Order: sequence, then C-alpha cells, then structure tokens
Amino acid sequence: MTKQEQLKKEILEKTKEYYELVHKPKQEQKFVDGETRVNYAGRVFDETEMQYLVDSSLDFWLTYGNYSKKFEKQLSKYLGVRWTFLVNSGSSANLLAFYALTSPFLKERQVKRGDEVITVAAGFPTTVAPIVQYGAVPVFIDMDLTYANVDVTKLELALSAKTKAVMIAHSLGNPFNLRAVREFCDKHNLWLIEDNCDALGSTYEGKLTGTWGDIGTSSFYPPHHMTMGEGGATYTDNLLLKKIMLSMRDWGRDCWCESGIDNTCGCRFSQSFGTLPKGYDHKYVYSHFGFNLKVSDMQAAIGCAQLEKFPSFVEKRKENQKKLYDGLKDLKELQLVETQPNSDPSWFGFMMTLKDGVNFTRNEIVEFLEENKIQTRNLFAGNMTRHPMFDSMILDTDYRIVGELTVTDKIMNDSFWIGLYPGMGEDAINYMIKEIREFIKNKIANI
Repeated sequence: MTKQEQLKKEILEKTKEYYELVHKPKQEQKFVDGETRVNYAGRVFDETEMQYLVDSSLDFWLTYGNYSKKFEKQLSKYLGVRWTFLVNSGSSANLLAFYALTSPFLKERQVKRGDEVITVAAGFPTTVAPIVQYGAVPVFIDMDLTYANVDVTKLELALSAKTKAVMIAHSLGNPFNLRAVREFCDKHNLWLIEDNCDALGSTYEGKLTGTWGDIGTSSFYPPHHMTMGEGGATYTDNLLLKKIMLSMRDWGRDCWCESGIDNTCGCRFSQSFGTLPKGYDHKYVYSHFGFNLKVSDMQAAIGCAQLEKFPSFVEKRKENQKKLYDGLKDLKELQLVETQPNSDPSWFGFMMTLKDGVNFTRNEIVEFLEENKIQTRNLFAGNMTRHPMFDSMILDTDYRIVGELTVTDKIMNDSFWIGLYPGMGEDAINYMIKEIREFIKNKIANI
C-alpha cells in the first residue's frame, strides 16, 4: 500500500470514528413524548455517506465526475430506464424535463410559446414554473380528494388544439391514475412528464412511477426519499429526448464529450454547423439555449451511498404509513388519503383533510400539533393560482382553469400532512396518533 493509499485509509477510518462520536448518538437518542420534536422529514445516513463524501473531496474533482456517472448508472438500473441525468435540484429536473420538449429537434411535437400543458394547481410551484417561464400556457384541472391526485375525468375537458403535453406530480408518494393519463396522452399524441419528486420507489401496476411518462423527474433535497443535499435527476428511454436533455443540461452545447475529455467523436474540427466556419471547434457549438444544471461530484457521492440504502427507506415509509392509517382511520372528522388502486406507494407524507361540518379549523389542529412539537405541512401551494405570483397573469391568456377547482380549494383550506420518513421510530408514530386523537376528543367534548 502506498503512503497516499494508507493516508486515505486512515482519513476514512477517522471519518467513521467522527460519525460514531458526533452523529450516531443524536440518531439513537430516546424519544420522549412532548419533548422530542417530530419533524416531518429528515436525513437518514450513517458513516458510509460521510466516507464517500470525504473520498470524493480528496480527489478534488468538484464538478460532475466518477461518482456522478456511478449514480446515474445505478439509478437507471434501479428504475429500469436507459438514461438518467443528474442535476442540481428537483426544480432543475422539472426545468430540464419541460425545456427538452421545447427543442426544435422534436419538429411538429415541439412545445412552442402559446401551446398548452395540462397540470394541477394543488402541488409544488416548480412543476408549473417552467411552463410559465417558457411562455407556454398551463391548463389547470381539479383534484380527486379520495387519492389527493389529479381528477382524470377532467382530462378530455382540458384538451384543445393547442395541447402538447401533460405535466403532473404524484401527490405525497401516492401515484396518480397512470393508466388513464398514459392512455389519454397516447390517444392525443401528447408528451407526459411525471414529476416523481415525492414518489421515488412507488409502483403502479407493478411498474415504477417516473417510468410511465416520456420523462420522469426526482428530487434529492434532504426531506425527500433519499438525499444528496441539493440534487435531482431526469430519466427517459427516449433516445432523442436523451440527446436534448444532455445538451440542455450542459450549456446547450452540441458536443457530447464528457467534462475534461475532448474529441470523443473524432471529428472535432471537421464538421459544419449553421453559418459557422467549417471545422469550427465542436466543443463550442451550441444547438440549444441551455443551462448548467450539473451537481458536484461530492453531492453525487452522498447519493451513491443513499441509493444503497434506498430499498429499506421505501419499506420503512410503507410501514409508518400503515401504522398512521390504522391508528387514525376510525376518526369521522378526518378524511385520510386512500391508496390509488393498482399501486404500491412509497409514501412521502401522511395527508388528512377536515370533513365538512367539523367544529374546528385546519389552523387550530395544526397549531395544536406544532405546539406539541409535531411538525406539519400544507399540500404545498394548495391552489397556486391564488398566490401573488399569479397577480400579473391573465386568466384565459397566460393560463386556463377548466371548470371549478372545488377540490383544490378544499385542499387549500382544510388539508395538512405529517411526516413518516424512515428515521421515525414507532414511539414518534404512536405519539402523533395520540395527539391527533386527543385534539379531536377534546373538540367533540366541547360540542
């Protein structure tokens, strides 16, 4: 063993020792009702993530590198897709996925400014933001409260001659009705982007979510199913979309050489492009107005360690959801989210909706839970068309609403969710059940 190898070995051993001294005790602290905070999500890691991170930092490559390639390959294998592109956030994944559909390479299927994209308003804004930012028109349809997902009966009503795509997220890990949405897209020759940021590991009809659409997206922000701090990914089986996303992720360049590598094609100085001089350096030919959305290799290193643990994360989420559901399902005041038929969700959160006529508000129960150290969240924007960002948008010009967003508004007013992430023990789950039941019991007693 060389001195360099020996030194690295010692550094990684010390890294493990540091984890066991500093981080492990925090993770093993005993849960105390009313004292230990129950976060809605959190990082689950051990010494492996820290060792991979340090190992990457010692190489000091910093940008996209060997760990990034390894992660893309491993995630592709897990998903059963041909290509994965690692990016710097789930929001960037949505940006890249949508902008890929605007490429002139797609000819008559290219999404152009003024074209329409069917989506929902009850979700996270970055599912919709790329549509607006490009100058296309989001068309909002309502939700189905039973599954907290898109109401597929509204799809045909949203269709117009300008419709080019559907871009929708799976809510809190529960897949939307992929069979109906996929058949609708196939019938009308529409693109389908699955925002899979809250549902990695979920399946529908035995097939993983994110792989039903033309492009799937994931987020690796700390609260999500796995993390690399900041990070995300797009994935596809479509060769042309693969070429477009690689170009747009990497500055819009036409060249497909990896960073630090030149002349992979062997004709770097012999081709013709546009009105450029013949033989113009292919490394600096741009076929798209692109971005730089890559992550650092250090982030990818953490992702590689997380991906090794990922199947256990999914199973723990399922176990925690079942415990919460079984502990709360008899409460007549709350409507719990039901599992989408033909699916097996990798749950991100546990959503509840106040039934009509109850004698308390969403804010009352949420404030009670927060005061008792249970973190809560709304279903993100609730109804994003009611947010200030839409104040400058013109209805029926910049965006359309199909019918009334009645259920969307119900979610905005009366829904909230709590966590069930893998770092949550049974004591925390039981405590949340106890506090929710206690709140409702007291409210009933005061009627």
